Amino acid sequence: MTTSDPIGGRTEGVSPTPTAPLHKPQFTYVELVHLPDQVERWIRFGEVADERIVSRRVRFQGFAPGAIFAFVRWAANDYGTAVSRIDILHAVSRCQACSTIPGVSPGAEILLRLSGWPKVEQALKAIDIVEALGLKPTEAAPDHWRHVHHRLTAGQPARPYTLERHDAWLLRRELER
Repeated sequence: MTTSDPIGGRTEGVSPTPTAPLHKPQFTYVELVHLPDQVERWIRFGEVADERIVSRRVRFQGFAPGAIFAFVRWAANDYGTAVSRIDILHAVSRCQACSTIPGVSPGAEILLRLSGWPKVEQALKAIDIVEALGLKPTEAAPDHWRHVHHRLTAGQPARPYTLERHDAWLLRRELER
């Protein structure tokens, strides 16, 4: 079976939507695909709470409500790269409003959404900067990912994440509890 892929490629034998009985309803699921030289979807960071392997090329990873994860999508055609995208998402519970994202069921809160290799590359570098501080990108302030999204969308460089900003985020989060 051949289906049209939402990011511009074609996938052989890939179901366009997850099979409902396989999934736990409290999780946000991401469909990961690896078709060499055609379509690749992978998780750059995030704590996986559930995983369902459908085939050698397709699997679903589930994220608990509140989890932050980065979902990278790439597709090629006969002329090279057709699509490069990155989304940094916040998994929500079933009763919360969310945005729909291709390959993500039922959806998530978007913290960062960028298209085009130059912007995707800058977002990946922003993730590397957080990791260079000895932090997991999932621990960084969600506002930082929104900041990176807005700055890169406007064609401006994003300010790097710092330990001082992280400490401020931890204090703010503690006050909100």
